[in-house]
Amino acid sequence: MTETRLHEGLQTEDQQRSGLSIGWLIVLVLSLLFFLAVLGYGQIRKGISQPKSGPAPDFTLTLFDGGQITLSELRGRPVILNFWASWCDPCKDEAPLLEAAWRRYKDQGLMIIGVDYLDQEPQARAYLEEFQITYPNGPDLGSKIARKYFIRGVPETFFIDPNGEIRSFKEGPFVTMEELEARIREIMPQE
Repeated sequence: MTETRLHEGLQTEDQQRSGLSIGWLIVLVLSLLFFLAVLGYGQIRKGISQPKSGPAPDFTLTLFDGGQITLSELRGRPVILNFWASWCDPCKDEAPLLEAAWRRYKDQGLMIIGVDYLDQEPQARAYLEEFQITYPNGPDLGSKIARKYFIRGVPETFFIDPNGEIRSFKEGPFVTMEELEARIREIMPQE
C-alpha cells in the first residue's frame, strides 16, 4: 500500500508540474501575441505620415483667451499651423522666429495658429508669456487636431495656402528667419 501511495504522490507531482508548464506556456504565448500586436501597430502607424500636400484637415481650436478659430473660416488667407509644447526645447528655439514672422506678416494677411500639444495649461501660458507670443494659440484637447495631422512630435509646422491646401511641412524647429520666410513666400498670395 505504501508503494501505491508513493506512486500516486508521484503522479500528482508530475501532473502539477505539467499544469505549471502549460500555464507558463499560455502566458508566454499571450505575451508574444501582445508583443506582435504592438509591433504591428507601430509598423502600420509608421506607414502613416503627416499630410504634406492636399486639403488641410479642418478643425476648430478653442484658444487660451477663450475665443475659437476654425481653419476653414480662414480660406483666402495663408496660414502657418505650428504644433508646440512648453516642455519642448526646440520649440523654445523657434518661438521668437514665429512671433517675429507674425508681427511682420500679419498685416499682409498671414495667420499663424499655435496648437499646444500634450501640455499643461499653466506651463503653456507661462511659455506664451515668456516668449511674448501674440498670435492665436490654444490647447489641443484630447489631441484631436494632432491626430488629424498625424503629429509624431513637436515642433511640427504646416504651411497652408489661401485655398486651404498644404504647400509644405516642416518637422523640427526653424533655426533661421530666412528659412521661415522662404516657406512663408510659398503660401503668400502673388501680387
